[in-house]
Amino acid sequence: MPPINAAAALQISVLLFALPAQYFISQWYRTDPAERIQITERLIIASWSISTRSYLSPDVWIDRLKLWVSKTRNWYYGENKTKSGDNEAKPHSYFAESTHVHSPKPEYIKFSVGQVIIHRRFGYSGVIVGWDVKANTPEEQLQPRHSPVEQDVKDTPHYRILINKANGFRKSTAYVPEEEIAVIMGLEVHHPDMETYFSGYDGSKYIMQPWLKKLYPHD
Repeated sequence: MPPINAAAALQISVLLFALPAQYFISQWYRTDPAERIQITERLIIASWSISTRSYLSPDVWIDRLKLWVSKTRNWYYGENKTKSGDNEAKPHSYFAESTHVHSPKPEYIKFSVGQVIIHRRFGYSGVIVGWDVKANTPEEQLQPRHSPVEQDVKDTPHYRILINKANGFRKSTAYVPEEEIAVIMGLEVHHPDMETYFSGYDGSKYIMQPWLKKLYPHD
């Protein structure tokens, strides 16, 4: 949880007690001692109730924790990742995870980051989070992926996919050639890393987070 500094604490205290204090002052000098005691009791109860709803409610803190975790994930995987790519080139950025800016985008790259796809052979759905102009994998992994007849596939565009958890597929990501996928519309993808890469869904494709849009400016 982000620390609360003295200025923020003071502002919270002022906002919390401003209205009860105003009511207290206006009523205090117009009543007798017995009524003053009753007013004071009501003020304490009201202030405690406000504090409970605003700061002592588990649901409120859970919501704030979720927001903080989401922002932290976006920073760690997003802006921090982009800055690292600006400072130094990663020597082993395989599987469409390179942090270099993909510009200009070749005309033969058929699909874009954010589009929802379905795998033609295996049937799972997912969303594109990156692409390479050709297969970019360690050589020892590249050879078993394609038979000698299919070796030319390695020179075609490849896409990194977050696989839809709703499919019950055992893998969470995939790296596939262009010919094995097709775009589908109106399907939402469920994956724990969706908020890291995307900020929303417009019905046809997912909206990239700013750090991802910097890497794929033409998608």
